[in-house]
This record gives sequence, structure tokens and C-alpha cells, in this order.
Amino acid sequence: MNLSEAKELIIPAFSYSGSAEKWADLGCGSGLFTNALATLLSDGSKIYAIDRNFQTIQSVNREVEIEFIQDNFEDGVSDIQDLDGILMANSLHYIREKEKLIQNLLHNLKPGGKFIIIEYDTENANQWVPYPVSFGKLKLLFSKAGFQDIDKTGIRKSVYNDDLMYGAVISGLEGGQ
Repeated sequence: MNLSEAKELIIPAFSYSGSAEKWADLGCGSGLFTNALATLLSDGSKIYAIDRNFQTIQSVNREVEIEFIQDNFEDGVSDIQDLDGILMANSLHYIREKEKLIQNLLHNLKPGGKFIIIEYDTENANQWVPYPVSFGKLKLLFSKAGFQDIDKTGIRKSVYNDDLMYGAVISGLEGGQ
């Protein structure tokens, strides 16, 4: 997948606000989706790119700061607050206790914050997708956490196993969190 393909999966989740935003990319890997996000955010925005393996990520948008943090986010992220959003691209399928993670991440979001998820639309586990989260499962998972709006932002064919991948935006947390 290249930058423009990654951007296509997440662009429907955005409405340009003109204001600087603060995001976290959990399981950022090489930074493909971090940079797709950076192309969509306003100048002065910041992205915390988090991965358990050290990464060097060069931003494609000099006006958006990317700060890499080497950490395992499996139990949440304690040091980052007031996030406008959390991006998880091909990382949620590595988490066994998804409900626990989502509950732990809620304190990181500011009111009105959202999640953007990119995942394989499959129920079949394999060595690369140990704990799959199909779109149906994702809807159930986030609605249990109190989110009211869970929408697909796009689909595309994966280069692996001919599976489909989907993008989703999750917002509208009950109680306005």
C-alpha cells in the first residue's frame, strides 16, 4: 500500500477544521498511516507515533509534528491526554483484550474525540492476524464501549490472502466523554 491508498481509507473520517489537532497512531510501524494522517491535519498539529519497535519516521508535512514513542500500547497509553483522535491501522488485530484496551484509551480522548481503524475484514485468525476484528465485530466492540457512530470509510483488497481491508471512523461517545 502506498501513501495515497492509505490516505483514501482515512480521508472520509475528516472534515477540515482549520485548527491544530493532536492524534496518536498506535502501532505506527514504518509510519505509512502516520504520514497519511499528517497530510490531512492542519498546520501546527501533532501526531504521537507509537510502536513497540523503534522507528524513524520522517513527516511528509513539515507543518505537522510527529513524535515517536517506543512503547507497547496493549494496556493503553498513560502519558498522552486530550487527543482529538486515535488511529489504529492494522494493529487492533494484535490485541487479545480489545474491550479492555478501548476502555483504557477513553481517558486519552478529549470530548468529541474519535477513533480511526484500518483492519482486515475477516473472522479467520492466522499468524499475521492473530485476533481478527471484522467490521461486524468492530461495530459490536465499540457500541459496547458507548460509541454511537461506527461507519466504514472505505474498503480495498489486501495483498495478502485476497482478504478485504476496511477503514472505519468511530465517534459519538455516549455521555459526551
